[in-house]
Amino acid sequence: MQLSFSHKKATQALNFFARAAGGKINKMKALKLIYFADRYHLRSYGRPITNDTYFAMKFGPVASQCLNLLNENEDYTAPEENTYRQAFLERENNEHYASKAAVNETVLSQTDLESLNYAWENYKDKDQFELAEETHRFPEWQQHKAALDSEQATRRFMSYLDFLENPEKGVERLPLLTEEVKEDLAEELHSLQAVESIWS
Repeated sequence: MQLSFSHKKATQALNFFARAAGGKINKMKALKLIYFADRYHLRSYGRPITNDTYFAMKFGPVASQCLNLLNENEDYTAPEENTYRQAFLERENNEHYASKAAVNETVLSQTDLESLNYAWENYKDKDQFELAEETHRFPEWQQHKAALDSEQATRRFMSYLDFLENPEKGVERLPLLTEEVKEDLAEELHSLQAVESIWS
């Protein structure tokens, strides 16, 4: 299941974490925080924030188009995405990026901001490698572990539907989802995809 990437929300979410960290942040850490925010919003409200395409990689889930924005990889980003990113984010080096302007919260919903705050408050004290280890505990990444460990692939596509599966006891900081709630959230995802397919 793929959705239409929201480059404005993604840029502001990345900007949010840079500002929260004091103005700049490690790129890998920010991408893990994006994952936790998207995951929270998906499991709480039936949609992610960024609508990014996720891949399972050695160091956990990666929001691929957020990574392209941070790398300023203009071969994979549209001109309007580049222009918008340049107004808010600046690449410092291969490992860090900085905020250039205040977060434009009008781009984000209240539940988006709730999810970003959740990710920051719960995971801000971990570094990028600790966060990678944390992401390895969730079933949406674990199902790809064997293929990644055997080097059959360096990355594997992740479905948002798999984000609805509950991890083992003690891993999840949020209430576990009942089967009924999972079905309802899955239906919301399918409905969102159907609406987008009409307008795309």
